Amino acid sequence: MFFHAHPDDEALLTAGTMALLAAEGHRVVLVVATAGERGLADDVAGLGAVRTAELHASAAVLGCARVVFLGYGDSGVDGDMPGGFAGASVAVAAGELAEILRQEDADLLTVYDPAGGYGHPDHVQVHRVGTMAARLAGTPVVLEATVDRDLLLRVLRPLRRWGLLPRAVDVGALARAYAGRDEITHRVRVRRHAGAKRAALAAHASQATGGDTVRTLRALLGLPAPLFRYALGTEYFVRRDVAPGSHLAHPLDAWPDRVRVAADG
Repeated sequence: MFFHAHPDDEALLTAGTMALLAAEGHRVVLVVATAGERGLADDVAGLGAVRTAELHASAAVLGCARVVFLGYGDSGVDGDMPGGFAGASVAVAAGELAEILRQEDADLLTVYDPAGGYGHPDHVQVHRVGTMAARLAGTPVVLEATVDRDLLLRVLRPLRRWGLLPRAVDVGALARAYAGRDEITHRVRVRRHAGAKRAALAAHASQATGGDTVRTLRALLGLPAPLFRYALGTEYFVRRDVAPGSHLAHPLDAWPDRVRVAADG
């Protein structure tokens, strides 16, 4: 089961892994806390409904057997929306998610790290709610979906020096986001599923425009196919009950004695 805050989060962080598991015959369930109605978009009326439809299209491409919305409001980047997910009772939301975990007899749940990756309040709440729900339901494997921060900075810093990075991209903030290489336990190679990941990203068309900065989704979709496969061909996770630095190559590899080494890069 993959737990995300908003539509398009699944495509950015875990789409390749979802497609991989579905292709292997696993039942893949996607749970999303909000409809993302406060996302940036240009002139989109009824954004929540639009993004709900986009999520279903993405899930179909990835092979999801079930999609569930918890029905909370999108808190916005400042977390100030009344009734938003970030301010909801962790215990109540965790109970709702735990019930879905029990229904599915899930053996894996993905969340985000305690800081919510780049810090969005709804992403922080996904961590709180998801980890409590896994305890309540007895779900044995919890993975924190993340990005290799060291690799990300190695790419972005030269772009900043060369003047090729939009000014709005705060490299200093990213230096405190996501997970360092030594924290990551799972490096899942998903290049064979890059087409599905790209199609999942493309399904979220409302999020390709809006605001006054270059949107991540649009930038990724603009990459040539070979570069897209290279740049997004590995997805990263942290499992807290496995030794940091373990090189697990599959999301269901659980213990060091079952390690399948994944090459970096």
